[in-house]
Order: sequence, then C-alpha cells, then structure tokens
Amino acid sequence: MPLPTGDIAWPPHDLAPALDAMHTWDTWWSGDPDRLESLYGGSTGGGPDPKRLQYAGGVVGRLARWWWGTPTGLGERRTKLHVPIAGDLCGGSADLLFSEPPKFTVDDQVTQDRLDKLTDDGMLATLQTAAEVGAALGGVYLRPVYDTELSDRPWLDAVHADRAVPEFRWGRLAAVTFWRVVREQDGQVWRHLERHEPGVILHGLYQGTKDQLGRPVPLEDHPATAVFAAAVGEDGAIPTGYDGLDVSYIPNQSSRRWRCTPRLQDLGRSDLDGVEPLMDALDETYSSWMRDIRLGKGRIVVPSAYLQSQGPGRSASWNPDQEAFAGLDMLARPDASGQLTVAQFAIRVQEHKDTAEDLVNQILRSAGYSGQTFGLGGDVAVTATEVTARERRSMTTRGRKILRWRPALAHVIEALLAVDREVFGGGITPQRPTVEFEDSVQEDPLTLANTADVLTRAHAASIDTNVRMVHPEWDDTQVAAEVQRIQAEQGMAVPDPMQTGELP
Repeated sequence: MPLPTGDIAWPPHDLAPALDAMHTWDTWWSGDPDRLESLYGGSTGGGPDPKRLQYAGGVVGRLARWWWGTPTGLGERRTKLHVPIAGDLCGGSADLLFSEPPKFTVDDQVTQDRLDKLTDDGMLATLQTAAEVGAALGGVYLRPVYDTELSDRPWLDAVHADRAVPEFRWGRLAAVTFWRVVREQDGQVWRHLERHEPGVILHGLYQGTKDQLGRPVPLEDHPATAVFAAAVGEDGAIPTGYDGLDVSYIPNQSSRRWRCTPRLQDLGRSDLDGVEPLMDALDETYSSWMRDIRLGKGRIVVPSAYLQSQGPGRSASWNPDQEAFAGLDMLARPDASGQLTVAQFAIRVQEHKDTAEDLVNQILRSAGYSGQTFGLGGDVAVTATEVTARERRSMTTRGRKILRWRPALAHVIEALLAVDREVFGGGITPQRPTVEFEDSVQEDPLTLANTADVLTRAHAASIDTNVRMVHPEWDDTQVAAEVQRIQAEQGMAVPDPMQTGELP
C-alpha cells in the first residue's frame, strides 16, 4: 500500500479511541497540572455557575466529575496538588528492564565486533527512553536510522505510539506510517509521512489542515524533508538493505480495552490504564492534606478597635507577629477576655497519610508492581534473594515485558546490521542476535564470596565455577586468566606429570 494520494482525515478515524487514550496517559505521565485541568475541564470558568459542566451528561459531564474536573472558584487561587506517580511508574518500569545493558551475540566474529561498536553508541539510553515511553503510551516503535554527516554508523531511534499508523497481520507488524508536523502557519499544517514496508521506506510531504492530510507536495518544499528528495529512487522509495520490515513494535502489555476492535487489538496497554481514578483520588488526598496545613495556621480574630490605622483613606491592619502591644484606652468590659478569638484547626496527618499510602499501594498493585520496588518497604539492607522475594510481583511483570522486548530487539538489531552494511559497507553478515537481559537484582560481593568459600570447603565446586559465580559478567577469556592467577598464587600451577612423557 503506497502513501496516501487524496485528502483524507488525519490521523485516521479508526485510531481515534487509541489516540484519545494515549492523550490521557500522556497527560498523567507529563505531570503538568495545567494539562490535567485542561483535560478534565477543571480550569477556572468565567460563567455564573462554575460547576455547570459537572451536571452535564455524556463524556463532558463524566470528565468534569473527576476531582481534576472541579473548577477553581472565581477569585480563588488554585490549590490542587499533583503527585507525579505516573512518571514514577513508567520510569520504574524502564529501570527494571534496562538498568543494565542487554547482551547481543552473533556467530560471525567480524559481525560481532561491528555489533559491539553499534550497541555501545548510546543504545542503552535509547532503550531506557523507549521503555519509559512504551510504559506510558502502551507501546513504542524502534527503527534504525543514519546520517552520514553526523556519524559513520547507524543507530536506533524510538518513535512514540501516538505518532504512528500501524498495520498488523496475524498479530505482527506488517507496515507502519510514521508522521510528524514540520510546519504550522495560518491554519495550514505541513506533515511529513514516512512509510516503512519490507525492504523500502517511502517519504511524502503533505499540506493540509489540523484534521485533514491535504494534498501531497514535493519534498523539496520544506527543509525538513528536502534531504530525502535526493535519496529516493524513481519509485519514490529508499531501499533499506533488509528484506523484511526494518521496524519493530514492542507492546507494553496485552491490551484489554481494545481486544474486540480489529484495528486496535494488537496495540499494547499502558501501565496507567485503569488506575487513572486512583491517581485522581491520590491528588485529591494530598491536596486535602495541604489544605489542612493551610487552615491549621493559627488565626486571631480581633475587634475592629484593635486594628492599627494606616492613615486617612488607607484602612487599618493587624500585625499578628507583634509580641507586645501598648495599653489600649477603652472601657473595661466584663467579657474583655473574649474579644480575642483564637482559631486553630486540627491537621489530620495520620488519616491523610494512611489514605495516601493505601492509594499508592493500590496503584502499584494494579499496575503490576510491588511497593518495595519504589522504596515503600524502607532501605534496610537485605540479600538479593530477599529483595527478589519482596519484589516478586515486579519481577513477574518484568519477565512478561522481556518476552515482548527480546524478539523485537533481535529483529531490529538484525535490521540495524543490514542498514549498516547497505550504507557503510564493512563486509559484515547481518544475523539475528541472541539477546540476554541482565538480572535487575545483583548479589553483593560479600554474599557471593561466602557462598564460594562454603562450596570450596565442601569440595562442591571448582575454581572455574567459583570465578564464574562471583563474576557473572566475565567472558571465557577473563575467567581462564583469573583461574590461572589463582592457581599460581596458591602453588597449584604445576605441570601434569602424565603430560611430560617421563615416569616418576
């Protein structure tokens, strides 16, 4: 299927439910209170009834009935407080997956050497960013890109799910069209469409409106796409050097809400899906807590005679920080002691704290994580085994995500090698690598040393086994060298008499 040739709606209407949900998740992930108020209609209104929308029906009324949909009263300042737990969730998901770089191995040594250079060029930062974006929006795309003026090698680039129009076949990505806005002026919107098909990439520039794609225009008409004009062939495509599709889609988790929608059922699910009401309630709880603190400030209600005049026409004031006051010339009254009224409201700290902690635990549990992962269990030093036990739910979620990330990474790395050979040469053989994820929880050196010591005294492990256990990140060459050094230090590096050819 080529690029669009007519004026069609953009983005396509059948993606509207997914894009609306992604917009909601992105708003919570951004942590911007202004965007939250705009999303739920809670901005300060100018009408006589600021809560009119909350009594409306349909989608507008449903959104306005959220706490973030409560409008700020006229003449009042906004006192809503936002807890950025959505950002913590998505960032924690990325840390669980890519706190350590994954290992990519292929059979050909020349290809392995080149692959080591490609994966060492900032790839870990790209994967961490992609994992966080995928956790927020429900999925993310990875593609190889290159620029001969910037680098002598290609690299991976992450594309957000709300900037792609995918096409799935039997649950697998068959083609995808990425798009971006390169210019907006006088109501006109210029979009760059980049369509990926097996073996080729198609580029197109369109001049339309906010909701319509518009008509195609030459790539040379805008600097952002002029660079592709010279690269496309007669058929308007750029070959990738890879027979298959050079893009991988990594769904965050299995979709729930779109499982019966044909065009959307293969899209992933955000970690924030379903916990939006809980996050709304958490913000309301913390805002109520801060309101108690504001109201808990001691106030003194004084009669007007106690106010200090600021001069004719300048009203009067009361200085609450003044500690000593001069005597007042006034008639004594039997109830003079009641003329000063102290207002001191209670601050319900424990009630708010318990409510907030319960909401946070429920949010984490619904998203598939343990509270220990986010520091709710304290910072007491424990072994890696105990940490894994406490974070079992997080480790289970991490394992489910690795099942989706591993084949997608293997596919896109093979495409990266093919693009590298096509553009930069080098004589490599593109292969699909073996992907290994490192353990997110590492044993401390003292625990490993004690285990190795016990195994040695029990004659249950060799020196080679102990070295590999203490240093799991070492390769065979490093392990062999360390074994030889240990044997030399302990006087065990003696020749085998059966190998010398001489009998004792």
